[in-house]
Amino acid sequence: MRWVPNNQLTTQTRLYKWMEKLGFDDYEQFYDYSVQQTEAFWEEAVKELGIEWFHPFQNVLELDDGIKWPKWFTGSTLNAAHECVEKWAKNGEMQTKNALIWESDDGNSITYTFEQLNDKVSRVANGLKSAGLHKGQVATIYMPMLPETVVVMLAIAKIGAISAPAFSGYGTDALSVRMNAAKCSFLITADGFKRRGKTVLMKTEADKAASQTPSLKQVVVIRRLGTEIPWNEERDIDYQTLVDQKPLNNTEAMNPDEPLMLIYTSGTTGRPKGAVHTHAGFPIKAAFDAGIAMDVQKNDCLFWYTDMGWMMGPFLLFGGLINGASILLFEGTPDFPNPDRIWKIADEHNVTHLGISPTLIRSIMHEGEKWIAPYKLEKLRVIASTGEPWNVEPWEWLFDKVGKQQIPIFNYSGGTEISGGILGNVLVRPIEPISFNSPIPGMAAHVYDDSGKPVLNEVGELVISKPWVGMTQGFWNESERYEQTYWNRWKDIWVHGDWVVKDNQGFWKITGRSDDILNVAGKRLGPAEMESVLVDHPAVIEAGTIGIPDEIKGETAVCFVVLHERNNRDTNLQKELIEHIGKQMGKALKPKSIYFVNDLPKTRNAKVMRRIMKAAFLGKDTGDLSALVNPDSVQEIQKLLQHYEKA
Repeated sequence: MRWVPNNQLTTQTRLYKWMEKLGFDDYEQFYDYSVQQTEAFWEEAVKELGIEWFHPFQNVLELDDGIKWPKWFTGSTLNAAHECVEKWAKNGEMQTKNALIWESDDGNSITYTFEQLNDKVSRVANGLKSAGLHKGQVATIYMPMLPETVVVMLAIAKIGAISAPAFSGYGTDALSVRMNAAKCSFLITADGFKRRGKTVLMKTEADKAASQTPSLKQVVVIRRLGTEIPWNEERDIDYQTLVDQKPLNNTEAMNPDEPLMLIYTSGTTGRPKGAVHTHAGFPIKAAFDAGIAMDVQKNDCLFWYTDMGWMMGPFLLFGGLINGASILLFEGTPDFPNPDRIWKIADEHNVTHLGISPTLIRSIMHEGEKWIAPYKLEKLRVIASTGEPWNVEPWEWLFDKVGKQQIPIFNYSGGTEISGGILGNVLVRPIEPISFNSPIPGMAAHVYDDSGKPVLNEVGELVISKPWVGMTQGFWNESERYEQTYWNRWKDIWVHGDWVVKDNQGFWKITGRSDDILNVAGKRLGPAEMESVLVDHPAVIEAGTIGIPDEIKGETAVCFVVLHERNNRDTNLQKELIEHIGKQMGKALKPKSIYFVNDLPKTRNAKVMRRIMKAAFLGKDTGDLSALVNPDSVQEIQKLLQHYEKA
């Protein structure tokens, strides 16, 4: 085991204290209770999180419409904005504590207390309502990570409207597709933002998307840059006029299953899916995972490098604020102006919980330890990671060099439709490299083989057999598509789409998406296994593996590799890497080809898109590319097909 919790640390965690309160001193027994006594568990969970209901619930869970459509906390009313800021702003102990910290690309920072944040939210809520945004209407948020992004999200919730956060890097087409799918009434955007010292304009793209959205009534513009921008007098509203309104004292009492937020994820066909999240869904699940599983406590500081258009952006907002912690938003990039930027921010702002991705660590570890040395990171207690599977070398580097073998790495995997995690690393159990030590409490996770039977020590489908708080309430206006996506393989079983392995000691590993899995001569192979072997080679920064048709083996692997020294692309290194895989994994699993590329197709939260790599290499339709931060990488892979055909 690489990290083993000592007794002092374990007994101080919220999870352990809560277990004790419920009469458990053994985690395995507690986890069994969490999935066998679903209603009792979630009733205790919302008490522990301090959820304040406007009207108490009558039943925790009703399944009249079946497991696919659970109804939680029936009879109650609440509002996510109240849970995040209002209750703390009215709390004498908490109202002057920091709620939100923002650092800009150029190093400036702004801090709001809970009282100050609540005042902003109440004013903007009144402004939006006065401008014509009403309960049940959708407002698309096309914003960089600014303080105003959080204010607007909460203001929309306060009046009972629905937010639809969109990735700040989207172009016109990707944005307008999502706006039209949601039939949004309002668009909230900025004139632009700073990234790597450069100005990125947003208003022009927003205007184009607005002109393609018939349902749109108003566009609210935050002046981050203060530059000259096109202005439509009949449609555009200056954000400052909303802030200048009187505070709205009334907060809409929402039924627990009323929509709070739509998060659109890219579909394989190019048509995005709008996951519907409710006031008693996403916020509670995010708060539970952050507070109980990751041990985020009052007055802690949670910083996750992300975008509000990805799931981890709203997770940061709700997971931090509901637990009375401050959240840190960062406008820039973690390696600009120097590779120490992420550690500098964590150190200066006393971050206690830092969320990163394996790709980020792979990209900066080769810069050396000198960029970490100046920072003590004295407050940092947990490093969390999500987005993709780890390789051993970068995991070890993070644990040894950054965490000094003392800070646990909370590997975390779930999804947008989960509202958080399925698997994690609870802080009362030992942690091994690149794995998960448990499902998140309340998540009835299993590994199924092709026949639908649970298996150990074998690659299988990750499934969930019980409902949980936070489960998406379908896709927006596409109920049948939702059922087909997650419920069409086994009766009343959620099939998540990940291949996983669970061993005898209770450790889990994700080997890839089930649609990414390779079957080489009858041997199932998760792409992450081969990628880990490649990344272990000193010449390699990162790697992506796909399966392509093969006449003899049925399927064979092709790998795309990013090198430390980009110019060292000789055939000898290709052969060396192929032999390296054969030595580590067996000759039968050696890839057909290895190609050197400048980058792998990735989303902003650093998820490597193998589906897109495969389609590009095979000359097929790549589908929706709007989530990519580096679309040029797709064109590079498309050009490699001709080299493969000649080989």
